[in-house]
Amino acid sequence: MHFDYTTVTDDSVRRAVDQAIERGEDLVATIIEVEGPRTWDNTLAALNTLDDVIVRARGIGPFMARVHPDREVRDAAQEAEEKVSKWTSDLIFRRDLRDAVEIFATTDEAASLADERARYLQFMQRDLRRAGHDLSEAARAEVQQHRTRLVELGVAFNRNIDEAEGGLDLDRGQLAGMPDDYVARLSPGTADETYRVSIDYPDYYPFMDMATSRDLRQQLQFIFYNKAVDENEPILKEAVRIRHRIAEIFGLPSWADYAMEVKMADGPEAVEAMYAGIVPGLTEKAQLEVADLASALDGEGRVEPWDHRFLHTNIKRERFGIDPSEVAAYFPLQQVLDGMFEITQDVFGLKYRRIDDPQGWHPDVLAYNIHDADSDAKLASFYVDLFPREGKFGHAAAFDLVPGHQEDAGYVLPVTAIVANFTKPTGETPSLLRHDEVVTLFHEFGHVLHNSLGHTELVRFSGFNTEWDFVEAPSQIMEHWCWNTEVLARFARHHETGEALPDDLLEQLVAARDLHIGLANLRQVSFGKLDMAYHGPGEEKDLRAIDRETTELAQFPFHEHTFYPAGFGHLFGYDAGYYGYLWSKVFGDDMYSRFEQEGILSPVVGKEYREKVLAPGGSKDPAEILRDFLGREPNQEAFLRFLGIG
Repeated sequence: MHFDYTTVTDDSVRRAVDQAIERGEDLVATIIEVEGPRTWDNTLAALNTLDDVIVRARGIGPFMARVHPDREVRDAAQEAEEKVSKWTSDLIFRRDLRDAVEIFATTDEAASLADERARYLQFMQRDLRRAGHDLSEAARAEVQQHRTRLVELGVAFNRNIDEAEGGLDLDRGQLAGMPDDYVARLSPGTADETYRVSIDYPDYYPFMDMATSRDLRQQLQFIFYNKAVDENEPILKEAVRIRHRIAEIFGLPSWADYAMEVKMADGPEAVEAMYAGIVPGLTEKAQLEVADLASALDGEGRVEPWDHRFLHTNIKRERFGIDPSEVAAYFPLQQVLDGMFEITQDVFGLKYRRIDDPQGWHPDVLAYNIHDADSDAKLASFYVDLFPREGKFGHAAAFDLVPGHQEDAGYVLPVTAIVANFTKPTGETPSLLRHDEVVTLFHEFGHVLHNSLGHTELVRFSGFNTEWDFVEAPSQIMEHWCWNTEVLARFARHHETGEALPDDLLEQLVAARDLHIGLANLRQVSFGKLDMAYHGPGEEKDLRAIDRETTELAQFPFHEHTFYPAGFGHLFGYDAGYYGYLWSKVFGDDMYSRFEQEGILSPVVGKEYREKVLAPGGSKDPAEILRDFLGREPNQEAFLRFLGIG
């Protein structure tokens, strides 16, 4: 691999960032000190090199805050993340750098730029304008001050989530409904003969699915919904105020108007139009689905938010014969990985080769190289880190460690990491994935493929560095495969007997896909609406009132005395952008419709998809990418059909 992570220390993390900043200062100095005509090579090419230096430094420095097992290293990585983020944030505010870029923009060479290089110049000029260089000096300085503060807040917010702990210590009787293999994997509680049910995903979600005690489900959800609340609620309040002030300085009504300029949707009105087109139909479906859930309560009162997953699971079991534990027995992790690799090899023309000594940051980490099936040329590498541990990033995501791009010496191959939190195997039991975890794994691997198979000249457009409300679209195809019987039949086998997932259970699993689909998607809408409301017009906002109002759009009563947004990491990074999950699903579903029509696992369609969607990375406008692959204008037909409201 590109780096020996076994050598990482707190000092090495700090050193990586310090050296990157030092190299960055040198590169900026070479740009500023140019004598004579400005050219691509002495101006924007140097900025592209700077992009590479910073991404690589993040991959061996700040990334460690998400995954390293040692607290000292994570602390150092958090400090390093804040330091390099502030440096890169401040860079775009430099007047001398702005002057260098604008002078180059007036040259004949700049006028003759095409494709990626023209797009890069356009984006750089946009970045400089958004930094306030067209404003007064005082206004620009205020924007810079606020952007620096947002860096500090974002680093702290996400670290607080990663470090959050909490859970319930329960005896075996209180774990009624939970299978023995789940209980066997739990850590000991503080009292004798008790078990710790934590708020880590492998503990939390199965408990909410299967624990028969409503009171205990309520208690655990209360803890989960208040994750990092004391630390993060004030951080979020300050961030929302600052974002609004930045928009105000630019004469815009809201942070959403400012933030969405660089996104595919282009403005809040487009998002509201999307919601207006789907919310009425989803709400009508969801109200019927709540009544369906209530029918399974046996007269125990209204359906509460901590009942949703439990009742949904019971109905799936009774109506479709689907028991999550029974299904998970057919999805041992390594088998799922092997199946996912086999499928994507066939469809996209790839080969995967495991690296014997990955030199990872933890013994659980695996690593692979990706090769082209026809030429055997190495295309990329990726790490796999899939089990929870103290202080680790608590969700599932893909991280860019080395950006693919062209250099004089040849093409630099990308390196990506997929990080998740699945149940860790024991000496007796392999890691068994719930079906929704299989979907998560396929989704995140879609990001890995996007980042690995992108082939661009410039770092800025490498891999999944595209518009934020398009970046999720390629992963939708991977999700669809998890619901296809032809695909599942290739790798769903019992971990003990090796028997294939029975045809009737497989068919019922797929048939149950749309069970309570209205509620599932209204929950996504509620998150997007919360995000847009936090970042809509108005300086002062009651964040808790907005949380209550938008949560109730999802058709369940509000869980009193909780504040879920404190643990909602997407509010930093996806701010005024969470709508992108549904927005990009429109386009992901539309692209998948080609596979539906021409062959679910068609290597012909897969080859076109690899070349026309993945390879361009962010170097083309997403609308152009979609038209090129679809052969027509994109539309919502497949999206609405999958939602059952088309």
